[in-house]
Amino acid sequence: MYDQNGLNNNDSTYHYSYVSRPGDPWEAPQSSPTPPQSPKKKKPGGAGRAVALVLCCALAGGGAGVGGAAVYNAFAAPAGQADRTGSDGRDAEDENGTAIYRNDTDPTPVSIKRADGLTPMTLAEINAAYADSSVCISVQATVQQGIYQYQTSGAGSGFIISTDGYIVTNYHVIDGATAIKVTLNNGETYDAKLIGGEELNDVAVLKVDGVSGLKPVVIGDSDDLVVGETVCTIGNALGTLSFSMTSGAVSATGRSVTMSDGTVMNMIQTDCTINSGNSGGPLFDSYGRVVGITSAKLSNNGQSSQATIEGIGFAIPINDVIGIITDFMEHGYVTGRPYMGITVQDVTENDMQRFGWPQGAIVSSVEEGSCAEQAGLKKGDIITRIGDTQITGMNQMVSVKNTYKAGQSAKLTVYRMGEEITLTITFDEQENNTQEGGVRNDSQVVPDDPTPRQTASGGYNDPYGGNGNYYDPFSDFPWSYFFP
Repeated sequence: MYDQNGLNNNDSTYHYSYVSRPGDPWEAPQSSPTPPQSPKKKKPGGAGRAVALVLCCALAGGGAGVGGAAVYNAFAAPAGQADRTGSDGRDAEDENGTAIYRNDTDPTPVSIKRADGLTPMTLAEINAAYADSSVCISVQATVQQGIYQYQTSGAGSGFIISTDGYIVTNYHVIDGATAIKVTLNNGETYDAKLIGGEELNDVAVLKVDGVSGLKPVVIGDSDDLVVGETVCTIGNALGTLSFSMTSGAVSATGRSVTMSDGTVMNMIQTDCTINSGNSGGPLFDSYGRVVGITSAKLSNNGQSSQATIEGIGFAIPINDVIGIITDFMEHGYVTGRPYMGITVQDVTENDMQRFGWPQGAIVSSVEEGSCAEQAGLKKGDIITRIGDTQITGMNQMVSVKNTYKAGQSAKLTVYRMGEEITLTITFDEQENNTQEGGVRNDSQVVPDDPTPRQTASGGYNDPYGGNGNYYDPFSDFPWSYFFP
């Protein structure tokens, strides 16, 4: 039976007693007493052996609790004999007993200061300064499966980006949510509304009204990160261990991660512990600045709740999404998003074998009057390269296209009727395609997108929550990235 802290009450290292057994080295011999002998000088190291025995029991038993006390009492001085204390404050060794040394030290003072980008901060200082800037997020959603409809819940993390209540998190944390609540470090809980969210870059902005005195984080420069630099995150681990801090190092920067739907994302790799519920939390650098949004973890079996690989986590670089975040805050949608005016699909392995087509994204339709038509793209063209980046499929093509801004131009390498040609396209601006709250409406797919993306039970369900509603979208992939 387990208590609320996850300890087995039937086998707890904190609940046990010591019973001596014949043969124990501290048990008095059972044979008849030996004749009196002249006193012998105590050999050096007797106290050391006794202390070593106490330490062994502490290691085996999990601490100097009841068992540790029992071991100590076996060597304690007889009743009525006072312990002696040396001039250095330590208990002096008694003739018939042993000594245990205790060192009382004052706790290390932790100063609360703001990140200035100049002074490195300890982990304790970062936690003291920015635990109040982190939030726990809980969501409710209505899930429809066939004719059945039911309520489900999920949990995630986030961080305060402005004093007037704007909060940043991952899109997959709030995807499909009908109700969102935010809990501050002081325990106060508030309703939050969704200002804007984008699945493509997995970022969302929430707003809490009617709260004053909020403490925002300080945004850093993710391009300045170096491998080996200390980083940490504060989050709602497992959806229940709120405001947990974990730390580690930057394992790699500029890591191209291909998600299970084919979307390619630029990520910071870290060995910070990232579990379910940590998604959306801040990744701090060694100066206490937010340089990323913790988002994903590597799994080798497609089961996020049974991931056996540890120490490989990922965060979205803050430089990649800060423009999107400010667009949501100012406009409720992303401005300057490039638009081509085409629909595309993958070139399949069968197509390549039957027709000799190259790998890429084949154009299914071209919108009249669009920049694609003006550039000379035609139905049936296969886009194999945008700029210097080779295109492997439709999702990757969308990811590469979105690295450009409206008004910018790019070279397209196109396979047409057995020939390779080069076209120049100047991207249009994508119109605001949102639903209430600024969320991109994937049921009305803009022509540049291949297909509507499917989410997993709202895309945020906590697999550790025990609600039984978690659908794993990555089960077909032997190696996959999942969102905690």
